[in-house]
Amino acid sequence: MAIEIKNLYKSYGRLVICQDFNIILEENKITGILGPSGCGKTTLLNIIAGLEEYQRGTIKGLGGKTFSYIFQEDRLLPWSTVKENIRFVLDSIYDDQKAEKIANQYIDMVGLKEYAHYYPKQLSGGMKQRVAIARAFAYPADILLMDEPFKGLDLELKTGLIQSFLKLWKQDKRTVIFVTHDMDEALSFAHYIYILEGKPLRIKEK
Repeated sequence: MAIEIKNLYKSYGRLVICQDFNIILEENKITGILGPSGCGKTTLLNIIAGLEEYQRGTIKGLGGKTFSYIFQEDRLLPWSTVKENIRFVLDSIYDDQKAEKIANQYIDMVGLKEYAHYYPKQLSGGMKQRVAIARAFAYPADILLMDEPFKGLDLELKTGLIQSFLKLWKQDKRTVIFVTHDMDEALSFAHYIYILEGKPLRIKEK
């Protein structure tokens, strides 16, 4: 079932982020949310994830859904290895044997098998982001939210991470909503792209 947002209103005091905002996000597809910094893209993601409240409107298609979230920064546990970081989201769901199998599978899929026992401080920025992507996919969430996860990375590294991401998605086609301000990035792997502007937030083009 698609996520359907109707007549959404969100403000911080007198600052109106969105008013009568409508959007449909297709199930099991990758949707890019493109727009300038500060227009309200991240706020929209947080509302979908239930991390922020809104004053008016309806959101359909989220009942019983679970989420994974990939942020601009990797947010890895610095005291845990690559494998331990991925198992962190698995150990409360699966028994030890299955958690280990899933962690190894995703580590291998993002090309970090040889680094499974490394700590974040021993990894490059791109490698840490690959761990973050693997961890997000390893958790059996219905919806994957991505807030500019490739921001500030050079083209070669960004291209490699996008390829890693698409490899994972093709094997497990979940609903993905990602925020970016980079059109080339959006065109490289999104099925649908909404170009937003604000404030208040509105769809300029689809």
